[in-house]
Amino acid sequence: MGRLTAIVLGAAAGGGYPQWNCRCPICRLAWEGDGRVKFCTQAGVAVSADGAHWVLLNASPDLRSQLNATRALHPRDGLRHSPIDAVVVTGAEIDQIAGLLNLRERQAFVLYGTPESLASLSANPMFDALAPGVVTRHAVPPGMPFRPAAGLTAELFTVPGKVPLYLERGEPEVGAETGATVGVEIAAGGARLAYVPGAAAMTPALRARLERADAVLFDGTLFTDDEMIRSGTGPKTGRRMGHMPIDGAGGSLAALAGLPGRRIYIHINNTNPIHVAGSPERRKAEAAGWEIAADGLEIVL
Repeated sequence: MGRLTAIVLGAAAGGGYPQWNCRCPICRLAWEGDGRVKFCTQAGVAVSADGAHWVLLNASPDLRSQLNATRALHPRDGLRHSPIDAVVVTGAEIDQIAGLLNLRERQAFVLYGTPESLASLSANPMFDALAPGVVTRHAVPPGMPFRPAAGLTAELFTVPGKVPLYLERGEPEVGAETGATVGVEIAAGGARLAYVPGAAAMTPALRARLERADAVLFDGTLFTDDEMIRSGTGPKTGRRMGHMPIDGAGGSLAALAGLPGRRIYIHINNTNPIHVAGSPERRKAEAAGWEIAADGLEIVL
């Protein structure tokens, strides 16, 4: 008891890698079988202190295949069983919550999220398939510690972001620190892991929070802010979507330079060249001390 283990269930941003309908230069490598790239499902992490009781950090639409691929999350006892004690959501974007519908077979677990995130779930009757007599929902404001499973303590913290895309009305406020976008810090046995799949900017408070973590899984959506515009795959900058870029002025490489502990990019968009082993962009990130997440990566602290 007390050793913090995390398994990356999915490393890619919404849509996965390669995206099902995309033939951008980075996705084309995957479709053509280039050995420098790996298929990745949509971002999510499983965390445990004892290997028996697990907490999911977000529930992507790919969760069913992720559970199949992760032996630690398979049922083990009796007729019906799951080692998943809880799910913690860091927002209510589709790629953070849609996978909850894979957990609707009347298996008890606890769902944690901010009041804003859980309100989005409550507003959609489809999520009533998670029977209230079986799945308990706990609204947790940022800054309030809680215990999602045996041996684990957790705390949500605000990061600059925005409301989910489907809740945007006109031009949303981007960069606000509200319960709509949070990171989560998980601790066990004196070790700390921080998971921040989306951040529109770096703040002194966020930097200080990440400095105390032994491992940080951080927003690696785009390498450059205008990546999707230049590739012709979308009209928005990364910051407009609520994601600071990796490179450039105000990017995470500069903002988190010198951060102690393991630094791992996750939630990587299909257009991002860090998917490609040996690419100049990936070499730049690795030279700065960053790892690039892949499905199945195990982190033991």
